[in-house]
Amino acid sequence: MSDFVNKTIGQLVKDTATRYPENTALVSLEFGIRQTYREFYKTCRDVAKGLMAMGIKRGDHVAVWTTNIPEWVYLQSALGMTGGVLVTINTNYQTHELEYILKQSDSTSLFLIDSYRDTSFYDTVRQVTPELDSCTTGSLVSEKLPLLKNVIYIGKKENTPGMFKFSDLIKMGEKITEQELDERMNSLSDGDVINMQYTSGTTGFPKGVMLTHHNIVNNARMVGDVMGMTEKDSLLIQVPMFHCFGCVMSTLNSIYHGSTMVILESFDALKALQFIAAERCTAVNGVPTMFVTMLNHPDFDKYDMSSLRTGIMAGALCPEEAMNQVRTKMHCPEIVIAFGQTESSPVMTMTRRDDPVKLRVASVGRLLPDIEGKIIDPETGHDAPVNVQGEIVTRSACIMQGYYKMPEATAEAIDKEGWLHTGDLGEIDENGYFKVTGRIKDMIIRGGENIYPRELEEFLYKNPKVMNVQVVGIPDKKYGEQVLAAIQLKANQTASAEEFVEFCKGKIARHKIPKYWEFVDSYPMTASGKIQKFKMKEIFEKKYPV
Repeated sequence: MSDFVNKTIGQLVKDTATRYPENTALVSLEFGIRQTYREFYKTCRDVAKGLMAMGIKRGDHVAVWTTNIPEWVYLQSALGMTGGVLVTINTNYQTHELEYILKQSDSTSLFLIDSYRDTSFYDTVRQVTPELDSCTTGSLVSEKLPLLKNVIYIGKKENTPGMFKFSDLIKMGEKITEQELDERMNSLSDGDVINMQYTSGTTGFPKGVMLTHHNIVNNARMVGDVMGMTEKDSLLIQVPMFHCFGCVMSTLNSIYHGSTMVILESFDALKALQFIAAERCTAVNGVPTMFVTMLNHPDFDKYDMSSLRTGIMAGALCPEEAMNQVRTKMHCPEIVIAFGQTESSPVMTMTRRDDPVKLRVASVGRLLPDIEGKIIDPETGHDAPVNVQGEIVTRSACIMQGYYKMPEATAEAIDKEGWLHTGDLGEIDENGYFKVTGRIKDMIIRGGENIYPRELEEFLYKNPKVMNVQVVGIPDKKYGEQVLAAIQLKANQTASAEEFVEFCKGKIARHKIPKYWEFVDSYPMTASGKIQKFKMKEIFEKKYPV
């Protein structure tokens, strides 16, 4: 008997606010926000009414380009109430990537913050849509982005030509009645697409993964159940909300279980330690790099971690030593490992809280209760025997509806029997524990961020000096992997690594910019003339040992 629930995100927030009205829902120490579920639900409703007043209809695509701020969480829930589809945008993106996603996603509205690190989001958006300077708010006519009408700014600037402010949105919503919002909420179905996550593809261009309320509410439910989350827990959310790790395994997981969301605008080891201690967090999610950085912080011992119990480590392989330190020094005896991908909303397997440490490090756990998975021979498609490497495939009610406007890529990812082909290599043991052994398509995972060589190669080809370029990942102690670009220059050209770094800056996300640059005369080839990336990796791994 399946435990699948048939709820929209709007219904979920309403139910939790009804069950635990006085429980703390959201804490953002950086922005001075502390709300109970009753207050949180009211704020989300106010934002939802603002979206309706702005003209957001069921199925409209709304892009959100911000760090982990309270408004992100409000928007996730409010879009879930109005049926607007949340299009998540990576905070590391630059002009080229932002324009591509807004265009490909057919977004009608864009929410943005002022800036993050050394990127001004405000200026970047103005570069992509210079028409903002002369348009009436809410009626943008952009040459490059014909569907984009509304740009909503979240920040301190007084004068923002062509853009609404977030406070304007709340004000506009006052003319929408509570009844009108309830009618909208009741008109939605949990089978509607509500979330579009962009994941870089091997084709070199990010693909919009279409996920429904049903997909992500149920994945959040299962993930939290494995962690043992209840209304007594509080989770430190330091992973970016634009990833499923943030918006399904963290925010929705908390909302489903009535737990407290303690949010950190962007990862900062010292703040993470301070917030866990101050808020007595019982759970913390992160990629291994985050845990290692926190454990090695010079002030680690000054903060009391004894309230911690559980958390999820995911996004990269976890070293055994780090796992043991998280269990003992961080007081997280029930820390678990999760594995999956955006296309499966995202989690497919998890270790369990009572699994022996060896299993929690050597495997990515067993299937979640309502999820199927197996290993197949990539050549024949037949099921592989126990402990034999093959491709990991999965099937469940958490599988995406497909890639937005990419039917061929969808058909390639999901076969006629409904199995999602992950492209990951792995094996499964006699007890049903999965192990990930590699990747069919050479994806690089740097500090929990997926980087696709093909996308980078296509970008670097734009440099007029480049004749050929191959990108590979090589092992790195801190990040798991680092990016290396091996470039063949055109005849009579010379170049330096610094020059190429400058070429990338401002155009592609910082984490994608290769750390290592090699200028080569040739590449290792097969007899049929195909470049052998695994041989390149071997050569450069020797040159840059971990």
